[in-house]
Amino acid sequence: MPLVKVKEDETFENALRRFKRKCEKSGIMSELKKRQHYEKPSAKRKRKMLAARKKTLKRLAQERRVMG
Repeated sequence: MPLVKVKEDETFENALRRFKRKCEKSGIMSELKKRQHYEKPSAKRKRKMLAARKKTLKRLAQERRVMG
Protein backbone atom coordinates (compact mmCIF):
# COMPACT_ATOMS: atom_id res chain seq x y z
CA MET A 1 0.00 0.00 0.00
CA PRO A 2 1.61 3.28 -1.10
CA LEU A 3 1.87 5.80 1.70
CA VAL A 4 2.50 9.51 1.20
CA LYS A 5 3.21 11.82 4.10
CA VAL A 6 2.18 15.38 3.31
CA LYS A 7 4.94 17.85 3.99
CA GLU A 8 4.26 21.05 5.90
CA ASP A 9 4.41 23.47 2.97
CA GLU A 10 3.10 21.03 0.32
CA THR A 11 -0.19 21.57 -1.47
CA PHE A 12 -2.83 18.88 -1.66
CA GLU A 13 -2.42 18.66 -5.45
CA ASN A 14 1.30 17.92 -5.13
CA ALA A 15 0.69 15.25 -2.50
CA LEU A 16 -2.00 13.68 -4.67
CA ARG A 17 0.38 13.70 -7.65
CA ARG A 18 3.05 11.94 -5.58
CA PHE A 19 0.49 9.37 -4.41
CA LYS A 20 -0.64 8.65 -7.97
CA ARG A 21 2.99 8.25 -9.07
CA LYS A 22 3.65 5.77 -6.26
CA CYS A 23 0.52 3.81 -7.22
CA GLU A 24 1.71 3.63 -10.83
CA LYS A 25 5.19 2.45 -9.82
CA SER A 26 3.81 -0.23 -7.53
CA GLY A 27 1.52 -1.51 -10.31
CA ILE A 28 -1.74 -1.11 -8.43
CA MET A 29 -3.58 0.60 -11.29
CA SER A 30 -2.51 -1.92 -13.92
CA GLU A 31 -3.49 -4.77 -11.59
CA LEU A 32 -6.87 -3.15 -11.00
CA LYS A 33 -7.52 -2.77 -14.72
CA LYS A 34 -6.43 -6.36 -15.30
CA ARG A 35 -8.84 -7.72 -12.68
CA GLN A 36 -11.77 -5.54 -13.73
CA HIS A 37 -12.99 -8.02 -16.38
CA TYR A 38 -12.48 -11.71 -16.92
CA GLU A 39 -9.95 -12.55 -19.59
CA LYS A 40 -10.13 -15.92 -21.32
CA PRO A 41 -6.97 -18.03 -21.04
CA SER A 42 -6.55 -17.97 -24.83
CA ALA A 43 -6.75 -14.17 -24.86
CA LYS A 44 -4.24 -13.99 -22.01
CA ARG A 45 -1.80 -16.26 -23.91
CA LYS A 46 -2.20 -14.16 -27.04
CA ARG A 47 -1.58 -10.93 -25.13
CA LYS A 48 1.54 -12.36 -23.47
CA MET A 49 2.84 -13.67 -26.80
CA LEU A 50 2.41 -10.25 -28.41
CA ALA A 51 4.14 -8.56 -25.46
CA ALA A 52 7.08 -10.97 -25.70
CA ARG A 53 7.36 -10.38 -29.45
CA LYS A 54 7.26 -6.61 -28.95
CA LYS A 55 9.93 -6.82 -26.25
CA THR A 56 12.19 -8.94 -28.47
CA LEU A 57 11.80 -6.62 -31.46
CA LYS A 58 12.52 -3.61 -29.28
CA ARG A 59 15.69 -5.25 -27.93
CA LEU A 60 16.86 -6.18 -31.44
CA ALA A 61 16.23 -2.64 -32.71
CA GLN A 62 18.25 -1.23 -29.81
CA GLU A 63 21.14 -3.62 -30.53
CA ARG A 64 21.12 -2.60 -34.19
CA ARG A 65 21.30 1.06 -33.20
CA VAL A 66 24.28 0.37 -30.95
CA MET A 67 26.07 -1.73 -33.57
CA GLY A 68 25.31 0.51 -36.56
